[in-house]
Amino acid sequence: MSDRIEKTIVLNAPIERVWRALTDHTEFGTWFRVQLDGPFMLGEISTGTMTYPGYEHVSWRATVTDMEAPRLFAFTWPHPADIHTQDQSQDQSHVQSPDPITRVEFRLETAETGTRLTIVESGFDALPVDRRADAMRRNDEGWTEQAGNIRAHVQG
Repeated sequence: MSDRIEKTIVLNAPIERVWRALTDHTEFGTWFRVQLDGPFMLGEISTGTMTYPGYEHVSWRATVTDMEAPRLFAFTWPHPADIHTQDQSQDQSHVQSPDPITRVEFRLETAETGTRLTIVESGFDALPVDRRADAMRRNDEGWTEQAGNIRAHVQG
């Protein structure tokens, strides 16, 4: 079993436009469906609340690990065991997490018709075996949807 998900799409938009959609916290929040508390800062924890229907009770927490304009934006984020069953009364604001983390990378390259965006999430081998397949399936579906969301966002 692979420990990574990879999606590649070509966007009909210049690389600078795609970079802004990825790294401006307001734009990222629009297409990703998350209300972020502030700008992305290299080496810092980004926090917020998901706005995706059915996941409004889920807190966003990711550590920005790379911001190499306009080629690479990456972060790590935890995979809580109960993300799909948490209720709104649970406090998810903790900064340190015992949950395993995965790394998400957005790689940008100039393409003939705009920008080639490759999204890679890796590190699923850190998840417990009994959760791994389900987490990969859910995230694979999620990245397919998010690829469509960023396409619609940058292409208008």
